[in-house]
Amino acid sequence: MNPQKEFCPNLDCHARGHVGKGNISLHSREEERFRCSECGRTFSIRKGSIFYRLRTDPKIVMIVITLLAYGCPPKGIEKAYGFHERTIRRWWLLSGEHHRAMHEHFVGKSQLELEQVQADEIKGKGQKTTFWIAMAMMVRTRLWLGGAISHKRDLALIQDLADQLRQLALCQEMLLAVDGLVSYVKAFQTPFKGERGGRHRLIAWQNIAIVQVVKQRQNGKLSIDRRIIQGCEKIITRLIEKTQGGRGYRWVKRTPAMAAGLADQCWTVEEIFLFKVPPPHWKPPKRRGRYSKATLELIKTWA
Repeated sequence: MNPQKEFCPNLDCHARGHVGKGNISLHSREEERFRCSECGRTFSIRKGSIFYRLRTDPKIVMIVITLLAYGCPPKGIEKAYGFHERTIRRWWLLSGEHHRAMHEHFVGKSQLELEQVQADEIKGKGQKTTFWIAMAMMVRTRLWLGGAISHKRDLALIQDLADQLRQLALCQEMLLAVDGLVSYVKAFQTPFKGERGGRHRLIAWQNIAIVQVVKQRQNGKLSIDRRIIQGCEKIITRLIEKTQGGRGYRWVKRTPAMAAGLADQCWTVEEIFLFKVPPPHWKPPKRRGRYSKATLELIKTWA
């Protein structure tokens, strides 16, 4: 139990989310609790992980979730371990929320030179329902950038995905490759714009190309139509060669996150489940006039 690796999870504390600032101390080794000297609150070492307030051994929970991730049916796990199916589904939902938060923390808040992005959607089936999942991948690193889910394959679904990409994309040359769905064109052209010359005047990013690959099957023959929606052919060719061509096939043991510079090691299942996403750092309240000396000191230390 190392207090220097912990942060205060209290959202009312101005020291929340900070690691290694000296405000965290050991409160109880037996109960595995820490204490924040700034707010005076104590918290469990499991606070912020999926194991918080779970009575089951974390190793068993990790095994169950790993089996679910690899396609093992909940009924089979229920028979093997004796847990109720509702409990198993609750752990499954907790792990999903945990991984979503991790993705937003590491990928969603990053700024990446995407170069080429491919987006597509697939249809899934649930109990008495169907749904659509739209996803996008950074071609050079094979990193999944984001995803959106909806019961309809419409503009709102694709717009959600495009907005996610806009938040993490650096304003540099980029190729967006999509299929023949009409919604992609409008969805991607709207967020990838910048202001110039006026408050409400928007123009398309320079050096941003959008291409569509339309596949049609007629009389047993597959035809592929490649269309340039935005951008010049010179930029498109250069980005394709940069991200797909001219690379060897030497095997490198690394994950997509490592290739994108977001991680420096291959995480184990245990490290993923034990990781705690820090809350956003404290921000001073908005007010008119000058801040007091005490508030300025807090801003200097914790903001």
